[in-house]
Amino acid sequence: MEGDTRRLQVDRFILAEIDSVPHLEALLLLFNSRPKIWSIDEMGQALYVRNEVASKILESLVQRSLIAASPNILERFFYSQDEENRNQLLQDVDAVYRKEVVRISSMIHSKASAGLRDFARAFRIKKDKE
Repeated sequence: MEGDTRRLQVDRFILAEIDSVPHLEALLLLFNSRPKIWSIDEMGQALYVRNEVASKILESLVQRSLIAASPNILERFFYSQDEENRNQLLQDVDAVYRKEVVRISSMIHSKASAGLRDFARAFRIKKDKE
């Protein structure tokens, strides 16, 4: 039962917080290499994407408070959470993703586009303010 609960938590996290497979892989790279501080160039190379794409991915993860930008060095990023529950969740995400890469990738690809989710989020924020 515990395994099913953990898998469900992983699925919920991915559906709520992850926009693409590169987003997930960037988060896991930062998590698994902590306390390393990554440059945009290093992340671009690791993900096999252009630096502009890597920058957008990292900024998106910062906006969701999943990682942090270095306050002292421009365009440097790191995993900043020191919360045991979040760290355990990311360990579970990493383990499930390694075992079920096709299922997790398919789940991410089947979600609505990032633009549509951003639009829905903006509407939800406006609606809450009214």
